[in-house]
Parts: sequence; structure tokens; C-alpha cells
Amino acid sequence: MQLESLELAGRRALIRVDFNVPLNENREVTDDTRIRAAIPTIDYVLAQGGSVVLMSHLGRPKGIDPEWSLRHIVPTLEKLLGLSVQFAADCVDDVALDVSQSLKPGEVALLENLRFHKEEKEGDEFFAGQLAENGDVYINDAFGTAHRAHASTAIISRFFPEDKAYGRLLASEIDALKKVLAHPEKPLTAIIGGAKVSSKLGIIEHLIGRVDRLIIGGGMAYTFVQAQGGSIGNSLVESEMHTQALNILRKAEETGTELLLPTDTLVADQFAPDAATQVVPTDAIPDDWMGLDIGPATRVKFVEAVSTSRTILWNGPMGVFEMEAFAAGTNQVAEALARATEEHGAFTLIGGGDSVAAINQAGLADRVSYVSTGGGAMLEYLEGKELPGIAAMES
Repeated sequence: MQLESLELAGRRALIRVDFNVPLNENREVTDDTRIRAAIPTIDYVLAQGGSVVLMSHLGRPKGIDPEWSLRHIVPTLEKLLGLSVQFAADCVDDVALDVSQSLKPGEVALLENLRFHKEEKEGDEFFAGQLAENGDVYINDAFGTAHRAHASTAIISRFFPEDKAYGRLLASEIDALKKVLAHPEKPLTAIIGGAKVSSKLGIIEHLIGRVDRLIIGGGMAYTFVQAQGGSIGNSLVESEMHTQALNILRKAEETGTELLLPTDTLVADQFAPDAATQVVPTDAIPDDWMGLDIGPATRVKFVEAVSTSRTILWNGPMGVFEMEAFAAGTNQVAEALARATEEHGAFTLIGGGDSVAAINQAGLADRVSYVSTGGGAMLEYLEGKELPGIAAMES
């Protein structure tokens, strides 16, 4: 399964990457994070004397759609690699094979969007076999799609029983997650934020009893507060999740997991950057006011928990960090993670779209241990689910 175990000299490495990146109205890449994350694997194959055939999806096209062509990615990829990249206008059949089979060692090709074919998402075995013809070895480096049983991730590896491996990125993602879930240094703290309890219920239930501390922030905190009889005004709430919230509180007490909820809240009279604000107890929010960030006392409490931890997982912001007026809680938690990493040697893992956006917005991504590239895949891994893309590689 290790990249180093593959014989690559003179062979075509078919690499599943995750180039599902944001594009502007001119179809230019606006965030190249995922492309940069794939470069170490590509460089390794080329250094070993192999050639590279890249395949990915982009967006959610309904059939062939020039708006979602991977051709738009080529200029950014060429700039990052410092090489010219050949483009195949399809990912299967002669259009693809004419490009992939003519590659010389040291050359790179990119195949057209996998999702132009419905067979990709259907996990079609014949389609996977067609894709497999483009390479002599298969490397999966797309953690962002590891939770999908698609042709290019879970099915294609059957065609490379002895010649498959994890790429550098996928291997590092698995290693980071295992440092948190399998053999963490204690104390282990999980910070779970975001809007809804329902979207994070599986993670929270899986982590209770495994973590020493569980910090809950963001909109989901108000469901816990209301379930215990608190007044939350117009704050975001899922009243139908009261029973689950109370069960989580009870399970935390039974298993010895310290569960921390906000004790004070920065509230606003409307959902707007220029709203009037005040700080109130989280369980006594006035009618017609809504909680949009954790309050000053809660920030101190959460930062203290982070600073005394050896392993920290962060998934989800503490408030509406996109508005500067309500970003302080999220930013102070992000800064505490950076300090814990640098000053105390803690292992800090950040994952999930909003958390990654928050750590980038704070300019702290290079000061924490690991920033995951896979939102949905990371969430499912943290829920204890088997990821098809990883299971297929290990079978």
C-alpha cells in the first residue's frame, strides 16, 4: 500500500486526485489548495522515472458540460508543476488512450472530468475497467472522495491487485486521523461547532468516551441549552433534537468525557454585520435576540481547555465567523490551536469546510499540525464509518 513499494520506472501511474476546486465566472481557479496537495505524489512518480495520468471530478455536471471541463485546471496545474500538461478530452476510450499510451517518462496528462459519465458515480465496473487502461499502476490520492463508492475510487483498484498504493496526501490524511482516534496523546480534546446538531450527531456520539473533553460551539450549542430549559431567544435551534442532546449530555457524564458548552454569548438583534450587540448568559438570551458568537468568558474557558491538551481535533466554527463582528470566538480558538502546536507540541487536526476556511481566514493554517482536505470523508471517518475508497485499497 506504500507508494515506495511500487515499481514506477517506465510505467504510467494512474492517479485519482481531487481537483474539485472553486472557479470564478471566467473559469479560473480561485483556490489551488487541493491541486497543491497533489504535487508531492506527482513529483515522486516523475522522480522515479514514471509518467503520470491524472483523473478527477469537478463540480456536479449533468453529462458533458464545458463549464465543468477540467481543461480549466490545466494552467494552474502547469504553473504548480513547472511542466506542460497534456489534456485528454475524455477519460475513457481512444480519446484518453491516445494521450495516456503515448506518454514518455517524466510527462503528465490530465483526463477530462470523470463525472461527465454517469457510470462514475454509479460505481460501474466496466467503466472502471476502461479507466484502468490508462495506467500500469494505480494510486489513490483523493481523500476528499474516499467516502464515495465511485468507479475511480472504490472499484478501479480491483484491476490493480498488486500495483496500487496510497498517494502522499491520502497516506498523510489517514495518519493524521489515526493520531487522533487510534493512539492520541492525552488529554484529547474535540472542538465541534457549526450550525446543526443533526449534521454532527454521528461524530459527537462516536467521540464521547474516546475524548477527554468535548467542546460544543456554534449554532448547535443552543439546542443543548434549550433542551436543558434555557432561553435562547431567536437563536438557531433544532427543537426536534432535544432528546438526542440530553442523551449526549448523559452519556458524557457516564463516560467521564467533560462536555463544555458556552456560558455566555454575543447576541445580535438581527443577522447582519452592523447589528446591535450585547453579551448575555447563554441560557438567558432575550426574546428577539440571537446568538451569533461565543462570549468573552466562554472564549477564555475554551482557550484554557485547548492550551492544556496534547491532541486537539477542530471541526466547525464557534459563530458566524464570516462576519467580522462575530469572528472573535472562532479566531481566538484558532489562535489557541496554533499556540498549543508551537508552544506545547500538541497535535492539532483541523477539518471540515468551515473550519478550514476559518483557519485560512485567520492566516494560521501553517501553524497547526494538519489541515484536512476532505470534508465529508473526514466526517464519516470520525463517525467510525468505513470509507469505500480506503477499504478497496486494503482488500
